Amino acid sequence: MPARPRRRAVAALAATASIALFASACTGQAGNGATDDPNAKTTITFWHGWSAESEVKAINDNIKRFEQAHPNIRVNVVGNINDDKLNQALRTGGSKGPDVVSSFTTSNVGKFCSSGAFADLKPFIEKSKLDLGKIIPKTLLDYTQFEGRRCAMPLLTDAYGLYYNKDAFRAAGLDPAKPPKTYSELLAYAKKLTKAKGDGYERLGFMPNYHGYETTTEHYLGSWGPSYFDPSTGRSTIASDPAVAEMMTTQKKMVDELGGYAKLEKYRTTFGDEWGAKHPFHTGQVAMQLDGEWRLGMATDAKVPFDIGVAPMPVPDDRAAEYGKGFLSGTIMGIAPQSKKQNAAWELVRFMTTDTEAVVAFANGIRNVPSTFDALKSPNLKLDPRFTTFLDIARHPKSNTPAGAVNGAAHLNTLQDFALQYEKGEVSDLKAGLEKTARQIDTDIAKAK
Repeated sequence: MPARPRRRAVAALAATASIALFASACTGQAGNGATDDPNAKTTITFWHGWSAESEVKAINDNIKRFEQAHPNIRVNVVGNINDDKLNQALRTGGSKGPDVVSSFTTSNVGKFCSSGAFADLKPFIEKSKLDLGKIIPKTLLDYTQFEGRRCAMPLLTDAYGLYYNKDAFRAAGLDPAKPPKTYSELLAYAKKLTKAKGDGYERLGFMPNYHGYETTTEHYLGSWGPSYFDPSTGRSTIASDPAVAEMMTTQKKMVDELGGYAKLEKYRTTFGDEWGAKHPFHTGQVAMQLDGEWRLGMATDAKVPFDIGVAPMPVPDDRAAEYGKGFLSGTIMGIAPQSKKQNAAWELVRFMTTDTEAVVAFANGIRNVPSTFDALKSPNLKLDPRFTTFLDIARHPKSNTPAGAVNGAAHLNTLQDFALQYEKGEVSDLKAGLEKTARQIDTDIAKAK
């Protein structure tokens, strides 16, 4: 897997700002440019963000399958396109721009759809007579539309779970066949797995800090599944939904009881790069790690010297029956609204996102979770047996993702900023702080409309 800083909140914020620059420039009207004959000989351009050799090969292999199934359509593939480059192209338009686009930033779908940055897919879906509810899990359908407007399709899924060092479990007297299932157990296990060294750590059971790799507010909240917004008023519910305060209290307790914010942060600065072989889970500096499905392949490639366990993230103590769920996100595909070849572009989008053979082959190639029901149960999936955990998380009815907003990921970044203050101990009144943060989220959304 390549470096993916785009998964971090700061990347999402930058992408949101970039999208805002051209919100008024895109019409995104249904059917705009969709007068082309999909059976005519044509060439379309597809922009994607992958750059690693194995991932580029997986993309190109699928393009070959598509061109064999659609011999009249040739695809010009352009890789290593981040959201900034994509946004610039969609803003300027022109014949050299993309027809089909993809993004790793699911939190920006609200902005993509509401601004018209991605074309409305409803007429294409209706024409193809696709019953998406029977093809794709509900959570994935939720994060590829906004306020009833579907402007994207899910390509592959990212499911987040708990990785743990089975050798460290055994050494600490813990049964590696019984990973923690609740947050109380997670903290208890983390304490047993932690080994002190001077005024620091030889090994930390679990890094809870929000600056830790993947331990963001939205990823933690996948264990709770809050509403984020009131469906009737559209106003933020982070102060009124008890799930948010419960998560932040639970996380703060882990920070305090595992050594305190300052001590943990000092240790965190010794970690290697998140996307390299010196990731702290790979090196044994942490015994448990919240992470996405891609970590399994990366840890295997790094030849870690211990037995790796994979399980769903723990759930709140009073929701033990929901164990098995998790946070979901993923890659999305859409059509550039300026494209004059939208019918041909849709053929590629439909093939890449709903054709079982194509979805399975791509999942095998880049070691991500398939995004359709048929692909999830396909006997042709050739993945590490431990990967089954992530397939189960993707299928779990309680798995979830944050609600979208017209200004993209801004509400998630605002919550994360407040959470950072709270975990440091700079905020004593959590309720008042969440109320102030909710008001800021509402203000920002009102300004974006």
